[in-house]
Amino acid sequence: MGARAPKDGCSPQGQCGCCTVLVDGAPRVACVTAVRRVAGRHVVTSDGLDSAVAGPLLDAVAASGGSQCGFCTPGILCRLASLGPDPSPAKVQSALLAHLCRCTGWRGLLAAAERGEAPPARRSDAGDRRAAIEGGTPQLTGPDAASGRGGFADDLAPLDALVAVPDGAGGWAVGETVADARRSAGKVQGRRSGHPASWPLELPPGDWDLTLRTTWVEPAYLEPDASWCAPGGEPASPLGNGGAFGGKLDSAAPAAARMLADRYGRPVRVVYSREDVVRLGPKRPPVAAGVTADGRGVLRAVRTPGLAAAVAAVAPGLTVQEVDVAGPATSTHLRAAGWAEAAVLLAGLDARTAAASTPGQGEATITSPAAGRATATVEVGPDGLPAAVDVAVACGDPLDEVVLRSYVTGAAHMALGWVLTEFLAVDADGQPEDLTIRSWGILRAKDTPPIHVTLTDPDGPPVNGSDAAFAAVAAATWIAQGLPPDWPTRPGAYR
Repeated sequence: MGARAPKDGCSPQGQCGCCTVLVDGAPRVACVTAVRRVAGRHVVTSDGLDSAVAGPLLDAVAASGGSQCGFCTPGILCRLASLGPDPSPAKVQSALLAHLCRCTGWRGLLAAAERGEAPPARRSDAGDRRAAIEGGTPQLTGPDAASGRGGFADDLAPLDALVAVPDGAGGWAVGETVADARRSAGKVQGRRSGHPASWPLELPPGDWDLTLRTTWVEPAYLEPDASWCAPGGEPASPLGNGGAFGGKLDSAAPAAARMLADRYGRPVRVVYSREDVVRLGPKRPPVAAGVTADGRGVLRAVRTPGLAAAVAAVAPGLTVQEVDVAGPATSTHLRAAGWAEAAVLLAGLDARTAAASTPGQGEATITSPAAGRATATVEVGPDGLPAAVDVAVACGDPLDEVVLRSYVTGAAHMALGWVLTEFLAVDADGQPEDLTIRSWGILRAKDTPPIHVTLTDPDGPPVNGSDAAFAAVAAATWIAQGLPPDWPTRPGAYR
C-alpha cells in the first residue's frame, strides 16, 4: 500500500517493535501478525494517529532527545499512544519492553513519555550539524525525523521496483516482492543459539599488571542495510538518516542495486534481512591485551585494517599483534573501535595503581583522537549492575544541547552493554549463531540506569564528544566492577 511509517527492523522476528501498529486501538507487531487476523478490523500506523495525541508526543520526543535516526520511533509512538494520557513510569517501561532503540539510551524516550505535553520542538540547523558530527554522516533532527521521515533508502524506493536479497552464496535473489525474493533465496528464520559467551583470542604471554579480553559483539543498528537504484542512476545511500555508527560504511547494497538495475532494466531495491545484517555486517575486532605498570604491553586483535593506527593514536606504548581468526568481518569504522579498547585498558591501569578507590564506584577520563574529552562516574549495586551514570563531556560548541545529550546518553548505554552483557555467539567456522535481536544482551529501557550528562568547556570548534563518552563510561563501569579480565562481565544478566 506504500505505507512507509512502519519500519522493517527484524524481518520478521517480532523483536524490535519498529513495525508496531494499532489494531482496533491495541498495539500489535505487524511483522508477525497474520493478515487473516486483521480482516474487518481497524489498522492505524503512526501516520494515522490522532494529531492531538501524536503531535505532543512527537514534540516531547524531539525536545527530550528521544530520537536520533528515527527508525524505531514510529512504532514506539504507536505503543505510547495506546497507553493513554499520563502513563506511570512503570507502565511506560513495561510497554517499551517490546521495542529496541540502539541510538538514544532510552532516557530521552522515557522522559518524553512521562512528561506529557512539551514545548513545540523545531528542527534546527545547529541540531543537524551536531548530529552529523556525532553520527559521522548527515542527519536530520526534530519531529519529522522522530516520525520516521528522515529519508531512509527503502522508504524512497518506487513501489514497482524489483527486490533483491542476498542468496546466501555470495549473489542475489531477485523477485517482484520481498516475499518472492526471500523465497527464492531460501531464507530461513534466524534463531537464538543459547550458547554461552566465548573469547576468540588468548592473552599474549607475559607478566602483566592488568589484562582485558573482549569477544564478538553485534552492532545491532536498527535499520537493515538497504539501497535502490534506477537503470543508469546513482544508488541510494544505505546511511539514510543515520550511519549506524560506522556499521554501514562498507555495505554492499548500493553497488548491488546499481548492478542489478542495469542488468534488469528496472529499478531494483536491495534489502537485507536481520539475519543478513548479522552474517554480513562488520563487528568490532575482539582483543586480548596485557599491560604493565609503565603503560607498555601487547594488544592482540583480530586482523583489521587500520587497527594499529587507531591504537597508536591513544596508546603508543602498546604493541599491536594482529591475528587471523575465523569469524565475521571486522572494521575500525565502528564506534571508536581499537582506540577505545586501548584507552580503557590504560584507564583501568591508572585506577589500579591509584592510592584510593571507592568500592562499587568507578571514574575515568578519556580524550578521543578527535579531541573530545569525557569524564564518567559509574556506580554499581551489590549485584554488580549499574545504578547510576554521570558523564561530563567537553567537545567545543554544543550547537544543540538536546541533540548532544542524546548522543552522549546513547553512547553511555552502548558502553554499559559492551562491558556488562552483550555478546554474539560465533561457531568454530566463524559463523554467527545468534541471529535474533533479543539474543545479544542489549540493555532494555527498564534495565538502563539514570544517565546524567553535563556539558563543560563550551568554547572552541565543535568536535565529536559521544565517542569519548563511550570509552569513558566503559572504563568507569569496568573499574567499578573491580576490573574483571573478560568482557562481557555479566553475560546473561538481562537475557
